[in-house]
Amino acid sequence: MKLAFLVQPVENIKESLKFYRDQLGFEEAWREGNHTIALQMPGTDVQLMIEDDEIGLPPGGLFVVDNVDKFFAENKDTLTFVKEPMDIPPGRYAIFNDVSNNVIRILDLTNDK
Repeated sequence: MKLAFLVQPVENIKESLKFYRDQLGFEEAWREGNHTIALQMPGTDVQLMIEDDEIGLPPGGLFVVDNVDKFFAENKDTLTFVKEPMDIPPGRYAIFNDVSNNVIRILDLTNDK
C-alpha cells in the first residue's frame, strides 16, 4: 500500500476549492467531473482530494494497491468493508474500517494504463 491522497469529503465543492486553492495556496492537480478535485500540497507527493459524493464518511487516507479485488478477496472475512469493490475511472475502489472505525480507502489503477 502506498498513500496517494488524503480524502476530505466536503459539502460544497466550489466553496471548498476556493478555500483550499485561494486561502491555503494549494494548486489544482486534476478533477473528475463535478464531484472530485485533487490539489497538490506543498512539500509532498500526496495530494488532497476534495469530493462531495461521500458526504457522511469521514476524511482519511486513500492508498494505492496492486489489485483491489484481490485485496478484498483476501480480507473480506477479517475486515469490515464500507464499500465493496467498484469501478471508478482510474480502476477499482473500495473502503474498509480499521479497528477504530476509521475509514481506509483503497484504489488500484487498472484502468489508468
